[in-house]
Amino acid sequence: MGTMLDRRDVVARLLANRGETMVVTGLGAATYDVAAAGDDARNFYLWGAMGGAALMGLGLALAQPEKPVVVVTGDGEQLMGLGGFATIALQAPANLTVVVLDNGLYGETGGQQSHTGRGVDLAAVARSCGIAEASRIADMAGVETLATAITKPGSGPRVAVIEIDPAEAPRVLPSRDGAYVRGRMQAALGVAA
Repeated sequence: MGTMLDRRDVVARLLANRGETMVVTGLGAATYDVAAAGDDARNFYLWGAMGGAALMGLGLALAQPEKPVVVVTGDGEQLMGLGGFATIALQAPANLTVVVLDNGLYGETGGQQSHTGRGVDLAAVARSCGIAEASRIADMAGVETLATAITKPGSGPRVAVIEIDPAEAPRVLPSRDGAYVRGRMQAALGVAA
C-alpha cells in the first residue's frame, strides 16, 4: 500500500456535500467514521451483520433507484461478503457505490493482518465479478473525485477501495436501536413504516 490516508478525513470529505445520498455502514470502525462525520437520518448503521453491508446497500439502491446509495465499510467486513460483488454486478444499480476503507487489518477482532494486507486486491475482485468501475484510491485527490461522483448515478455500480492508515480513531457511537434507525430512515425517504 502507498501513502495512508486518515480514515476520518476521508469519510468526512466523502459525506461533506452528500445531498440526498443514503449511507449504509459496515460494522465497527466504518460506523464510527460515518457517525463522526455527522449523524443523519439517511445513515443506516448496520450493527452485527458482518459481510452484509454491500448487500444491504444493494437492496436500498434497488428500492430507491432515484437516490444515490453509498456503502462505507472496511476491508475485513467486505472480505466476509465477497460474493456480494457478484450479485451487485448482476443487478447493476447505477446509483450504488461501495467504499471499502482498507487498512489491511481485521480491526474489530484485534488488529490481525487481513487478506488485503497480504495482497488481495478488492478492486480487482470487484472487476472480476463484473463491476467495471472499481478502483483503488491512495490520495485525497482521488477521494475528492469520488466525493463528487457518489452523488450522481454512474454507468453501473462503483467500488472504491481507499487505502487508509491503520491507526485507530476514538469511537463515535450512533444509536444501536435498530427499530429507531430503520424508522428514521423510512421517514427520511417518505416511506410508511
